[in-house]
Amino acid sequence: MPNVNEAFIEAAAPNAEAARNGRTLALKNQLVALQRSEDGTLWLGRCQGSGRTVYLCSADFIDPDKPVYRCTCPSRQFPCKHALGLLYAIAGGKTFHVVAVPEDVVAKRVKAAARGEANSTDAAKPRRVNKSALAKKIRAQLEGIDLLEKLTQDVVRLGIGTMNAKMAGELEEQAKQLGNAYLPGAQTALRNYTTLFRSEQGDELSAAGREAVYGEALDQLGRLYALIRRGRAYLQKRLEDPELAPETESSIAAWLGHAWQLRELKACGLVQTDVELVQLAFNTRDDVARQEYVDTGLWMHLGNGRIFITQTFRPYKAVKFIKSEDSFFEVAQVQELCVYPGDLNPRVRWDKLQVRPLERRDLIAMRGHARDHFATVIKDVKSHLKVPLADRCPVFALAYRRLGAVGREFVVEDRSGERLVITDAGVTGEPRSSHLLSLLPREFLEDQTLIVRFRHDLDTGKLQVKPLSVVTESGVIRLTL
Repeated sequence: MPNVNEAFIEAAAPNAEAARNGRTLALKNQLVALQRSEDGTLWLGRCQGSGRTVYLCSADFIDPDKPVYRCTCPSRQFPCKHALGLLYAIAGGKTFHVVAVPEDVVAKRVKAAARGEANSTDAAKPRRVNKSALAKKIRAQLEGIDLLEKLTQDVVRLGIGTMNAKMAGELEEQAKQLGNAYLPGAQTALRNYTTLFRSEQGDELSAAGREAVYGEALDQLGRLYALIRRGRAYLQKRLEDPELAPETESSIAAWLGHAWQLRELKACGLVQTDVELVQLAFNTRDDVARQEYVDTGLWMHLGNGRIFITQTFRPYKAVKFIKSEDSFFEVAQVQELCVYPGDLNPRVRWDKLQVRPLERRDLIAMRGHARDHFATVIKDVKSHLKVPLADRCPVFALAYRRLGAVGREFVVEDRSGERLVITDAGVTGEPRSSHLLSLLPREFLEDQTLIVRFRHDLDTGKLQVKPLSVVTESGVIRLTL
């Protein structure tokens, strides 16, 4: 049985509200008739509903990696607040009376085991691909690339100075055809350009507001042309391949909108085994271009120090039915880590994990992976940014000598005296963080590790860094949650 603590429960909860409601049920002692099996794999309880109905809930840990939560309530959340309340009762050390496993649960376990064996057999079989249908899809995508090129050329002919909210809306309507051509990623790339010319409310920008986005608009146009060129070459090459295999050496497939499945990543050998990860920062933002909420976590590989990202996309229309992610404060032990094709900070996923407490030795290991010469980091970032479709805000761990103000600017300095200016600009929707540095205890302003997101200021041409967290030997101080 896994260690059922608050971190475990919050990770299992579909959202923060469900976890809060479950905790309330446990605190108010509304979970009664608490029982457990002798081997500790099954936990049972009853909870009074809002009416006369009493709900029966259980947590089955017969497979510790895949707990099963059951409840007789009508909630569509999984697990529901009653099952979460049961977990909080376990974590709180409440008394559970030992009973035999009910026969209906034994029957359900037998059926689940049979389904698991069947699924394992199916997974072992080579997946058959309808190559004719896939080739037809790729040809449709090539036609979509032609449309994207036409729309981009129209934008360039009109000029940045003439773009307004009305024209941006009309362009987005035309761009919907890209979704029909299996190019949702290309559609998003075009929306990243058009949304620059509207306020958050969809209104016209002021003259000053328009001028402020011109540099970003030029950069977005450059990315669109790079996407057209590289996307067309990739699709044509894939069409010529007898196996029609997606490319795994770059992120171009994801840029076009390919949704990688775990089985695909494993089949391509994009897997790391027995990995321990620590979350460095977490943020939920509203991505207007994608029409989705995006939950983003930044994680460090304890073994080699590489920084990965996790992302959960929750479309506006389905946000109630997709579990939101949250901050994670312990060590995630992942048996199979699937790594997406990418560059400095690739996206990762896993299907199951074990949890252990974050220890001082982990923090020392994290600090040991930090880069202590800013000049070499700056060189690496500049080389990275030369690639048109590279992530514009890569994340690094920097070992600094000191943090402090120089004039009106806050800077971070390495042991050789090299300095980087700190900024709040970064990924759209990420909260401000630089003002929190002045609140750090004095001892944390020297000889610590700073997790930063680099940003290239297009107007000045200078590199700046946005602080995300500070790693000390006693913990990770998060500046964004």
